[in-house]
Amino acid sequence: MNSSDTDRIERSVIIDAPRQRVWRALAQAEEFGNWFGVNLKGQSFAPGQRARGPITYPSYEHLMFEVVVERVQAQELLSFRWHPYAVDPAVDYSQEEPALVTFTLTDAPAGGTLLTVVESGFDKVPPQRRAEAFRMNSGGWDAQMENVRRHVAESP
Repeated sequence: MNSSDTDRIERSVIIDAPRQRVWRALAQAEEFGNWFGVNLKGQSFAPGQRARGPITYPSYEHLMFEVVVERVQAQELLSFRWHPYAVDPAVDYSQEEPALVTFTLTDAPAGGTLLTVVESGFDKVPPQRRAEAFRMNSGGWDAQMENVRRHVAESP
């Protein structure tokens, strides 16, 4: 495997909705939380700002979601940094270099919006947890791309 096979996860989905609607599902923190499975009530995504809230996804409710927003380019790109699969409450992840999650929006060729997410930086995750973090987030992004597609379809 070369490093790009182990350092990054990339997923895409075509959402049958205008880019403006998909952007709202990503960029408005509370709405993001609705489909992502985290309570971000009263928060917003802005460059340099931290967003933090309890995870609402079953069996993960004891965990906190925490990101630092890096870039916001309206209707094009949202990125944040976080610690991938930071699920052990006994571990201090703050000394680890966070991964970068980047969502990009483009017009899909046949209509609708192409949403792509790339999570990179796994090669910097400590070796003892790297493979599991990659595996769990890989499956997680499969589910989240379906979640956002369904969310936008169900709440225009």
